[in-house]
Amino acid sequence: MLQNIAIGQYVPGKSFLHRSDPRSKLLFIILFATLVFLANNAVSYAILVGFTLLTAVLSRLSLSYILKSLKPVWILIVFTVVLHIFITKGGAVYYQLGWFSIEENGVRQAIFISLRLSLLVLMSSLLTLTTSPIDLTEGLERLLGPFGRFGVPVHDIALMMSIALRFIPTLMEETDKIIKAQTARGANFTSGSLVRRAKSLIPIAIPLFISAFRRAEELALAMEARGYRGGVGRTRLNKLSFSWRDAAVAVTGVVLVLAIGWWRV
Repeated sequence: MLQNIAIGQYVPGKSFLHRSDPRSKLLFIILFATLVFLANNAVSYAILVGFTLLTAVLSRLSLSYILKSLKPVWILIVFTVVLHIFITKGGAVYYQLGWFSIEENGVRQAIFISLRLSLLVLMSSLLTLTTSPIDLTEGLERLLGPFGRFGVPVHDIALMMSIALRFIPTLMEETDKIIKAQTARGANFTSGSLVRRAKSLIPIAIPLFISAFRRAEELALAMEARGYRGGVGRTRLNKLSFSWRDAAVAVTGVVLVLAIGWWRV
């Protein structure tokens, strides 16, 4: 299970993406997510898919490893596809059987929505795979810095988001251990009705919640023992600075905006 979770994991490297400023990557992810929802035709989605593949190549990570991030959400993607095929009507009729029909708009919408989910998950995974939790926290804090003038606890928010991302693979690993332990004791999670399978998750959920609370308490005690007092007066060993790579990211964002805006109908 842990191998199928890419979001929250960090893979050290020397690639273009690894050495880019986390602020530029965070801003680009926001821009990319906006463009994904603005795209509404085959050409615009082809541009976004091509750019995502190019980004995966620039990360110098295994493409198969990056694509594993889609496994946890494949059920949601399949459900979305089936839902649109059944509900969305309009256009040419591809198949008709009584009240059930597969029509052009349903197929088109199912493909576009599944691409949206896939692209968002892949780009989010690339962000965490190429950005260390420390850099991600500092980037978030620097971007949200202006809100601190209005009393917003910027450092605390950035720290909580970073810890939440970091704990995703940790909790998945803990879940995998609990499932193996319960299976060794005779539990069955793969057979029976849907209700029975849902009930079988209770022996997993309870120890998982206990483990999560225990880890949170241990983390809080460790931070206090090391004198953590928030972002007030905090110094940094390595300061963030923009480089030519971040300028290239900004230019790429402008090109994508122009391309999607040109092909959007």
